[in-house]
Amino acid sequence: MLKGGATHPFLFGIYMLVYFLLTLGCYKSHIESGEWLPGGETTNTLILGSNAFIFPAENISIANQPSFYSGNSFFNQAWVETPSSTIKRDGLGPLFNARSCAACHFKDGRAQPPTESMPHLGLLFRASISGEDENGSPLGHDNYGGQLQPFSVLQGTPEIELSITYEYITGAYGDGEVYKLQKPVYSFPTENYGTLSSDVMLSPRIAPAVIGMGLLEAIPQSRIEELEDPNDQDGNGISGTINWVWDFSDEVHKVGRFGWKSEQPTVKQQVASAFVEDIGITNPVFMTESCGEHQTDCKELPSGGDPEIEQDLFDKVVLYTSLLAVPIRRDWEEKDVLNGKMLFSDIGCADCHTPNHQTESHEFPELSNQSIWPYTDLLLHDMGEGLADHRPVFDANGQEWRTPPLWGIGLVKTVNKHTRFLHDGRARNLTEAILWHGGEAKTAQQNFINLSKTEREEILTFVNSL
Repeated sequence: MLKGGATHPFLFGIYMLVYFLLTLGCYKSHIESGEWLPGGETTNTLILGSNAFIFPAENISIANQPSFYSGNSFFNQAWVETPSSTIKRDGLGPLFNARSCAACHFKDGRAQPPTESMPHLGLLFRASISGEDENGSPLGHDNYGGQLQPFSVLQGTPEIELSITYEYITGAYGDGEVYKLQKPVYSFPTENYGTLSSDVMLSPRIAPAVIGMGLLEAIPQSRIEELEDPNDQDGNGISGTINWVWDFSDEVHKVGRFGWKSEQPTVKQQVASAFVEDIGITNPVFMTESCGEHQTDCKELPSGGDPEIEQDLFDKVVLYTSLLAVPIRRDWEEKDVLNGKMLFSDIGCADCHTPNHQTESHEFPELSNQSIWPYTDLLLHDMGEGLADHRPVFDANGQEWRTPPLWGIGLVKTVNKHTRFLHDGRARNLTEAILWHGGEAKTAQQNFINLSKTEREEILTFVNSL
């Protein structure tokens, strides 16, 4: 020691080096094996940037590659009205939300709310009336069916025109910093098939990214049942539940996995539903056009075939959607990312956004027996009145939503040139998405609000690394 208690510069340097190495070791200990490969062996480790979501599983078999790229073609290219010389791609409509899958899922990514230049693409409205059919499915509106469609073929009549305004809600963090949230208010200046009365239940939905869907399908049902806690027996305030939904191919109720309320049980049915509802393309699962009971003109317009996409091509789109790769994580070893990861768990986010699962055997071997990191439990959770759509779907009530997977979320800005999140895109960034959490997630939201600015930024840095 030097006079006055000062440390010798050399000894002080040794001390600081040891402290740094110990601290670094502490943070490194929070890295979990394989977490930087969220899709296991399927993970896209080669190319990120604006094309990060378009690649096949990195372990795709040679046998599946031709079908993947053929499915990619039918996912991206526009369908046309019938009759047409392009018989493989005719049958659009008669009512539709988009002309192709990629019109909403651009580069297999996430849509944003409508703008003046693109007034409807990417956002749709599910519609139903009180009651359910014999399988538990919501009842569609007599004049509008189960989904509002703003476009039609030349001989048809579009159903609605949409207008969006916003209300603003202010609040403050624990440190006094003020924030402002925006809440969308929807109206329909044009309702061509009769007035949408107040008893019609409408639910706005933004098109999510489609990466990793096959891996979510490969999570064992037993794993999802293990995570379910409908009566909150562990007392943590989280009571996730399974949405048991109807499988139209097997004619039995199954665990819902896809859609904002887990209303679809398989990738196959999710793809089939999107074809018939969003583009108006009948398919091997849904052979009837999406027309309301009283929309006789819709039912009488020409068809592009029976079904309009044949089995072989439909199967290739299903394969394509199943084998889209999740991108590798970025900066997973950085100190602020690791600190954000710890805080993410500490404040309760991981109670619903379950980090890791092991897949089981799947019809596509590439997806089998993979350790994956989607950050979802695939369960329904009450998210509070603020996010409620008041429209039940099977076992999901009007305040419940599926925990969305977070993998790839940090690349949405790069791929899709925006940062709009939640089921209707109201959140203008990830911070606002967290601040809208209520219900079962209210405690986690309040914990986030009460963190320091540095800690909040570390959580966001972590989420952006996923």
